[in-house]
Amino acid sequence: MFGLPGKKSSTVLGVDVSSSSVKLLELSRQGSRYKVESHAVEPLPVNAVVEKNITDVEAVGDAIKRVVGKARTGVKQTAVAVSGSAVITKVIQMNAGLNEFELEDQIALEADQYIPYPLDEVAIDFEVQGPSESNPDQVDVLLAACRKENVDIREDALDIAGLTAKIVDVEAYALERAYSLIEPQLDSHGEELVVAIVDIGATMTTLSVLAGGQTVYTREQIFGGKQLTEEIQRRYGLSVEEAGLAKKQGGLPDDYETEVLEPFREAVVQQVARALQFFFGASQYNAVDYVLLAGGTASIQGLAEMVEEKTATSTIVANPFSDMAVGSRVNASALTNDAPSLMIACGLAMRSFD
Repeated sequence: MFGLPGKKSSTVLGVDVSSSSVKLLELSRQGSRYKVESHAVEPLPVNAVVEKNITDVEAVGDAIKRVVGKARTGVKQTAVAVSGSAVITKVIQMNAGLNEFELEDQIALEADQYIPYPLDEVAIDFEVQGPSESNPDQVDVLLAACRKENVDIREDALDIAGLTAKIVDVEAYALERAYSLIEPQLDSHGEELVVAIVDIGATMTTLSVLAGGQTVYTREQIFGGKQLTEEIQRRYGLSVEEAGLAKKQGGLPDDYETEVLEPFREAVVQQVARALQFFFGASQYNAVDYVLLAGGTASIQGLAEMVEEKTATSTIVANPFSDMAVGSRVNASALTNDAPSLMIACGLAMRSFD
């Protein structure tokens, strides 16, 4: 159930449940070109999801039902993700002569060495990575495990909406997949790129550093666009809904830009710079080639330029759809606006083509 790449698939909806909204994406592919077939975003009630944990399964299920209605899709199978902090991954070595069933039995026997939870509380999956560099008679196997309750609650929410979870993925892997669509747009001079993806959500900011397309570092911190919404509420006496809408659509008093938005932009820039410093301090790297801004906050006007100036690193706003065709059911301008916050949904929808 806990599906890593490598398992055969047919069309699945990418459904990303974040702390503020449910995002849905459906892709098709002709040759090597992708096409967006359906897309929708539905806000979640406050505290239905707290720090990536679903706390109100009914509210999330109802939001998924609404997002499916908005997207007008008939697909019932989905790919969803659990966050990196909920997942334990480890590369282990196994005998190269074992087939998939024998590997599964062997991993079940040995898993308690690698996983600090009772095995009956854990969902486990694995994927053979290839021959082990240290021993030609062995293969490297990527083992992924997470508490069953994290998987079960996502399945329950989907069930309320009449959907099934065909694949439960890991957010970091979904992000890598979506990044593979953006990487060709970056100038690499033939070198392996080191790219920092900063996903600024409503309440969490996640820094993922990818080297050659593989995640080498992840760090989550509590900070996000909700702080801007709350400041708009406080200053202008608006409700959460009104503030969220005003943030996106404008129409706020003249002092908004200087008194509210500019200090928030500066706070974001500080968070990005600090997250990168943590990474440099904890790794052998002392620079990255690009900063990629993702998440709902990424599209704030002028933010990419400010980050670029502060970090002295080329900075772009993530858009995994720039080379995709767009189907007749999709509002192209809404898709472009939402693009930075659809990286994980996109990576999940790409599981249709495993």
